[in-house]
Amino acid sequence: MDRLECDRMFLAVIDTGSFTGAAEKLGTRSGQASKLISRLETELGVRLLNRTTRSVAPTEAGRAYYDRLKPLVDELDTLDLDIRNISQSPRGRLRLTAPLTFGTLELAPALNAFAGLYPDIELDVTFSDRVVNVVDEGFDLAVRVGRPGDSSLIIRRLCAVRIVVVAAPPYLDAHGSPATPADLAKHACIIDTNFREPNRWPFKGENGEVEMASVEGRIRYSNAEACVQAAELGLGLACVPAFVAGDALRSGKLIRLLPSFETDPYDVHVLYPHSRHLAAKVRLLVDFLSERYRQTPHWEHGW
Repeated sequence: MDRLECDRMFLAVIDTGSFTGAAEKLGTRSGQASKLISRLETELGVRLLNRTTRSVAPTEAGRAYYDRLKPLVDELDTLDLDIRNISQSPRGRLRLTAPLTFGTLELAPALNAFAGLYPDIELDVTFSDRVVNVVDEGFDLAVRVGRPGDSSLIIRRLCAVRIVVVAAPPYLDAHGSPATPADLAKHACIIDTNFREPNRWPFKGENGEVEMASVEGRIRYSNAEACVQAAELGLGLACVPAFVAGDALRSGKLIRLLPSFETDPYDVHVLYPHSRHLAAKVRLLVDFLSERYRQTPHWEHGW
């Protein structure tokens, strides 16, 4: 058994929290996992793990060793992949995380097109509105809408998304159209609870600053698509990303309201960890997405 094998097992034990989980992750037996860790501790002359019948946890020395070791092994793996990809087609698993609605509606078609071009790359995609820690949770890259918020990652802008207020013609015929954000207080509003402040919709004020309009409504969904569906049925006004409402606006099922009060669009970014040897598969996907969204997004056309 070589030292790198022992080191990889140690990282896997910490990441999974058990010898069994680490053995499964690396395709071996739990007995072999324990043997590798014992060998590593003997070589280093220090206990790295505290073991009980119920749990495994790093000692102070183990945590320090993990923190120094993990980026080194990650760098080695990335370098290995990069060198391999020089002489052959990019291959291997590519883990990506993206927001649920943008991911399923807009990103999935792009990823499917990418998968068709590169059959040796495995896509492992998580659509979730939870902001994950890209490095700690083992993702290769992330797509995020709005302020990126993680300065430790490389950030590349893809496109912009406007937030629009919409309603169906029958609702507007019955209740009239709001002329200013203040008029929203008189209307039934469909609340998207994914917003940070669901009952306060953002608009651009006279001085260009963002101002919030208070809204109320009896329908609350934690999903913009559901809000659009309710708006199409004439149940009220909805405040949603333009990529969700684009088809309904083009078909005339919904009307865009208060366009002169809309805030500046939110940027969509792709984020990935720093590396001197960026894996070719990651670089390929970043470049592919950048090119796909280089022009005005399709959802902005026709309305």
